[in-house]
Amino acid sequence: MFVLELSFAPDDAERLAARPAHRERLAALKADGVVVLAGPFADDSGALVVLDVPDRAAAEAVVAEDPYYSLGGVEVANLRQWRPLPL
Repeated sequence: MFVLELSFAPDDAERLAARPAHRERLAALKADGVVVLAGPFADDSGALVVLDVPDRAAAEAVVAEDPYYSLGGVEVANLRQWRPLPL
């Protein structure tokens, strides 16, 4: 799995306008088993997305295919491999 951490510019109109389409895309990826969890931080300073993909190239492809991640008010702060414990 991979964890994608985003950082947002405050009250960015372009980002807020693009959010509905981005969330639809996340829902489709969730239905396909690619997105495990996603959502903004409580202070709306950024967001976290957990991806169930086989490798970094697949995680980077998810980012590259969604124009939301390249908006001026959105920064990909971190993309890290994650190994959750089998609890």
